[in-house]
Amino acid sequence: QVQLVELGGGGVQAGGSRRLLCAASGRSCSTYAMGWFRQVRGNEGEVPAGIGRSGSSTDYADSVKGRFTIFRDNAKHTVYLQINSLKPEDTAVYYCAAAYTVLVHVVARDSKRYDYWGQGTQVTVSS
Repeated sequence: QVQLVELGGGGVQAGGSRRLLCAASGRSCSTYAMGWFRQVRGNEGEVPAGIGRSGSSTDYADSVKGRFTIFRDNAKHTVYLQINSLKPEDTAVYYCAAAYTVLVHVVARDSKRYDYWGQGTQVTVSS
């Protein structure tokens, strides 16, 4: 089992940047593919970014390609989401999630694939 805590949310102007981080504790996070899920109230939500266990494989939703970067430091048990060129439609609660897998390069973009979730951090982008 792994526990996830997100940090870094807050308010930011459109065009600005924000870095979210997810601190993992418990079972080593290197045994999990990781991802960031975001949800706007009333919407289904999406996984805009996912990363494999080693960090060498990543995948992004088309809506965030070129603006979002997910990376991880397994030695620090931390996963990051760098968000640049923020848009008002990026406003959402961002959740860190972990998917147990024995495959090093698997990246999960389906939210149903994830086993553990953090409590979420709000990002609000003002125009």
